[in-house]
Amino acid sequence: MSAFRSKDSSLPAAARYTASLRNSRKSRLPAGVIVPQPPSVWPAENVALLERYLVWLVEDGAGQSCMAMYYLPMAGHVLGLNLKPYSQLDLAADLEQAMAYVDAKRPSPRWALLCRNALHRFRRFLRQERGLVEVAFSEPDVTRYQVGLPAWLVAQLTQYQHLRQANWRPRRHHQSILGFWSKHSRLFGWLFAQADIADLTDIQRAHIFAYMDERLAAGANPKTINQELRAFQACLRFLQERDFRIPQALLTIAGLKEAACLPRFLTDEQVNRLRTDLEQRVREATIPVQERNALLDRAAFYLLWQGGLRLGDVEELGLADLNLAQRQVMVRQGKGLKDRVVYLTETAVSALQAYLAVRGDGPGDLVFLYRHQPLDKDFLRGRLKAAGERTGVKVTPHQLRHTFATQLVNAGCRITTIQALLGHQRLNTTMTYARVHDHTVAADYCKAMATIEKRLELNGSLPAEPAAAAGD
Repeated sequence: MSAFRSKDSSLPAAARYTASLRNSRKSRLPAGVIVPQPPSVWPAENVALLERYLVWLVEDGAGQSCMAMYYLPMAGHVLGLNLKPYSQLDLAADLEQAMAYVDAKRPSPRWALLCRNALHRFRRFLRQERGLVEVAFSEPDVTRYQVGLPAWLVAQLTQYQHLRQANWRPRRHHQSILGFWSKHSRLFGWLFAQADIADLTDIQRAHIFAYMDERLAAGANPKTINQELRAFQACLRFLQERDFRIPQALLTIAGLKEAACLPRFLTDEQVNRLRTDLEQRVREATIPVQERNALLDRAAFYLLWQGGLRLGDVEELGLADLNLAQRQVMVRQGKGLKDRVVYLTETAVSALQAYLAVRGDGPGDLVFLYRHQPLDKDFLRGRLKAAGERTGVKVTPHQLRHTFATQLVNAGCRITTIQALLGHQRLNTTMTYARVHDHTVAADYCKAMATIEKRLELNGSLPAEPAAAAGD
């Protein structure tokens, strides 16, 4: 296989493969090896498929030289060695024929690896063509959290996990299971390792206090220790409902006093620096891949900031959830599996429309894709962090949600409206998100006092001037 000249980059995919096949080194092939046939003898739908694959590769960010040397040639080998409609291809055996053809030329180990990777990429494209979801969610290995725990407790915690995971986001399944076992097994593990515990009734309050002291001495944050305590007590209540005898005194242990930290939000100047950076990257994009990535970053930014969406809400947003004509987004099964409607500004709608125009295809109907695949859990967090580093603003996706709430409350929006937009069940939760600026407090105070003084003046109730002292 040989690279195409730059002037051939505009040729159709079939012409590119024909040139590659003509220039390939067939002299290295042993006698009797079957060679791929050119596109001129392929089924018409296979020729069209190769053209779609070329578009898909460009959208996927593949470089011209990589497409020329192995991405298109390996796809062409598959189709040229299997002269049947692509819908009938066996994604294992038929694709391996192309690799066997390459191996027959005795390539270098590196070249063989590159061709193998190209074959995997073509397989991913074919799976997408068939509507098969590429992303699989496997059960993580949690045995390290179960070391030292009795078998009966592991069985009960597993049942508790299955009960809890009904409310977890499907795409966060793997991560949530690890988090569950990390939190819910730590205190139990310490008790069975450090205390003489044979049964739950052997656990005393003194054991729990000793654990908390040890964690504090090790430098653990009080908030973290409280989370572990609450997870432990939640397990005890779960076991109590299943007729295990639980010392009631363990359920009444209060947590440690935590520092009253308010959520961090961005100033208007910081938000503007981020927005300016993202808008500038859209304007300065020179190739399709750069433009699509810049448009994705900008659209996600506006949903996080002006829509107040959680990171998971953005990752799992579906095309059917968009009602851009009405400037609305339906967040389905958000945190706690609750649905809510979010309203968008014209700016956010325009950013979404611009991204959707270059989004490309992928498995399922998720709005945001990267290289034709659903976003990994840390993708947007990393992109936003990079924007923060470029602008000198330390920012996270959830900080934009805090900023959304804070800016609304300081613009005079009712707190109950903000509660509905954020999807909070309790108003107190909203109050912790929405921070009133000092200048807003001062303005409200001055406005209120002016009203009070005006009312007193109208009622003739202003205090009289003090009488002059005798002799003054």
